[in-house]
Amino acid sequence: MEGINVLPLFVFSLFVSLWMRGHCQNDTAIYIVTLKQAPAVHQTGFVKGFASSEINNGASGATNTLNKPNRNASRTNTSYGSRLVHLQNSLLRKVLKGENYLKLYSYQYLINGFAVLITQQQADKLARRREVANVVLDFSVRTATTYTPEFLGLPQGAWVQEGGPDVAGEGIVIGLIDTGIDPAHPSFSDDFCQSNYPVPSHFSGVCEVTKDFPSGSCNRKLIGARHFAASAITRGIFNSSQDYPSPIDGDGHGTHTASIAAGNHGIPVIVSGHHFGNASGMAPHAHIAVYKALYKSFGGFAADVVAAIDQAAQDGVDIISLSITPNRRPPGLATFFNPIDMSLLSAVKSGIFIVQAAGNTGPSPKSMSSFSPWIFTVGASAHDRIYNNYIVLGNNQTIQGVGLAPATDGDSMYTLISATHALKNETEEVNNLGECQDSSYLDQDLVKGNLLICSYSIRFVLGMSSVKQALQTAQNVSAAGIIFYMDPFVLGFQLNPTPMAIPGLILPSADDSKIFLKYYNDSLVRNVTSNSIVKFTGVAKILGGIKANYSSSAPKVMYYSARGPDPEDNLIANADILKPNLIAPGNSIWGAWSSLGADSAEFQGESFAMISGTSMAAPHIAGLAALIKQKFPNFSPSAIASALSTTATVNDKQGGPIMAQRAYSNPDLSQSPATPFDMGSGFVNATAALDPGLIFDLSFDDFFSFLCGINGSAPVVLNYTGLSCNVSNMNGSDLNLPSITVAVLNQSRTITRTVTNIANDEIYGVSWSPPYGVSVSITPKKFSIASGQMQNLTVVLNATLNNSSPSYGRVGLYGSKGHVLTFPLSVISKIIYNSTVS
Repeated sequence: MEGINVLPLFVFSLFVSLWMRGHCQNDTAIYIVTLKQAPAVHQTGFVKGFASSEINNGASGATNTLNKPNRNASRTNTSYGSRLVHLQNSLLRKVLKGENYLKLYSYQYLINGFAVLITQQQADKLARRREVANVVLDFSVRTATTYTPEFLGLPQGAWVQEGGPDVAGEGIVIGLIDTGIDPAHPSFSDDFCQSNYPVPSHFSGVCEVTKDFPSGSCNRKLIGARHFAASAITRGIFNSSQDYPSPIDGDGHGTHTASIAAGNHGIPVIVSGHHFGNASGMAPHAHIAVYKALYKSFGGFAADVVAAIDQAAQDGVDIISLSITPNRRPPGLATFFNPIDMSLLSAVKSGIFIVQAAGNTGPSPKSMSSFSPWIFTVGASAHDRIYNNYIVLGNNQTIQGVGLAPATDGDSMYTLISATHALKNETEEVNNLGECQDSSYLDQDLVKGNLLICSYSIRFVLGMSSVKQALQTAQNVSAAGIIFYMDPFVLGFQLNPTPMAIPGLILPSADDSKIFLKYYNDSLVRNVTSNSIVKFTGVAKILGGIKANYSSSAPKVMYYSARGPDPEDNLIANADILKPNLIAPGNSIWGAWSSLGADSAEFQGESFAMISGTSMAAPHIAGLAALIKQKFPNFSPSAIASALSTTATVNDKQGGPIMAQRAYSNPDLSQSPATPFDMGSGFVNATAALDPGLIFDLSFDDFFSFLCGINGSAPVVLNYTGLSCNVSNMNGSDLNLPSITVAVLNQSRTITRTVTNIANDEIYGVSWSPPYGVSVSITPKKFSIASGQMQNLTVVLNATLNNSSPSYGRVGLYGSKGHVLTFPLSVISKIIYNSTVS
């Protein structure tokens, strides 16, 4: 029971309600306050895993401890954390003496501070205190597989190296900060494992026990589960009937991402009665710890997310996966200085690898929602499996659609009847009849045995109408199948294949929908006098979409995947840091679905769902990172990032360049070769990442020096870390990252990279292709490096013309024993001379 103090939700909510009613002023808001004294993780000799001293995390119920907190943790550090909380409380009592305030969280492990509900005047009082470093207004955040293991080559590659899927990821704990989890899903059962499968000794987390998440929900697979909602509850927007005051997933998103990262191997995917293969996570034998901080009805807030990050780090997770992004670019000196990113920096110091979704705000430049170099940012790509079905019209035209649906019987053609032409005689004019949401308006005798035509309007996108209800309508009137045409007002919306128990499809293109409707309308036989329909002569058949097809143009960067260059600040200056780091499968991904999941109406009630987004790409990398951590337990987070990045591929299945979609509308017609600002280092190569040969390593001290090198940053760095800056001239390009990005190349710049050999002795040759408008030289061009040794590479960049457009090159390191590493060069502005005005 150590490590978490919780209030039952109804008690906390009642307290908040009474406090707000009696004391809240109009300008009351939640602030995240950090203090100058260093948090526990920045104390020399800290021990990972000491108990939390959280005041209240908005959770409810008792706790079920699977593994007791580390009894070997330093008593000094435990008391240090308690002392920080005492000082926080003392400060609040002193500064706001006699005034009303509500403290929601104490942070003391990764950052030293608290979340508190106060007025603007009270916030100003706190900001003036010498103990206080920073006062930030709380902000909102949002959520940003049966086949992808095969596409990534795991069964014949990475899993084989680890000993097979039954041990892949063993001993590694992946912490997911998301919408919770459905613990009853077979993807998270531990019954499959006959061998010893203990909870890792370094993990000290607990399982909340609530009505929605009863005792026994956790096991040897799902080893920790908590929820954080104090900020939402305090705002009065927490709906317990939808959001659930427990770790249970009422959305579906968290269950989906957890299964992608570490779901069990070989779980049958059965949706709408159709079998779509067997599912597996990337690291099927890794352990899962869930920290619910996002919710169906409102998303989430930074105060809750920081509390979740702080707790996950204390619990001892090895990897944190965040399929969430801020709703706006952080204000202030630089994007890196915000409570979430700075908490994650401290987590990196304690050895945790951080993965974050890039965001779904592409394809425009600088749309990145994950900014910091210590975070591994993942964009979304397509893989090569697609589910397409087709409609064949009576005039032999074939139109492609989407729908996880069976075909109509045989080669028979079926009569087409629009819902708007199949109304009962007594039906009055009613809005949205074409959406097929109510069978009572339709003439069953007319529709029976025919193909029902329905409109897919913006109401489907907004959740006001659903494909599932239209399917029910079609079945109620005994239709042979259903066809949805796309309303022209539904622009820039990508349809995932939708499960259908009967033959059916959705025509996702407005242009194709026009072709289909023209054929249908031209085929209607009408009375010359009354214009009433006399006969329906249009016919069609549906070719099913149950069987997967495989494309040769994968991977490709999806249009919605956020792009670089990385924005350094609110003025949209470019940072000398490559983002995204990598792309991974994110489009049309099968994953486990919560029994309560309501995020995708089309999969409600199903145990698996196929959805898309960078949210799906990030947990792929979290699972693959677990395989690397299992093989190299002493790897730093930066070493894991290096292994993933330097082994990535820049070619598709056919050996051509990876393409990137450039537009929302008809994205495949707007493709061009992907750049590093689209795909980072490239598409992940899971097997090669387990044998990178050389690594580019970084420590917390390097990131600290980088932050100190930002002009005017010393007070802000002190605010978050409690550590004082020395003089630093380091910028982003000086970080020992497996990439080089220069926002402004003013004549010339010399950059150093250092590689460390983690393999056997080897000889490497160096080659490169320069960015346009830049000459490049690298020394040495060849080197011999012993196992465990380091080698410096000096890269000299010279501008050869004035140009403000990004250009790209690449560096390759080719080892005599087969190791191949590459990394991208990106230069945005090139200046060959300085001009001064006197």
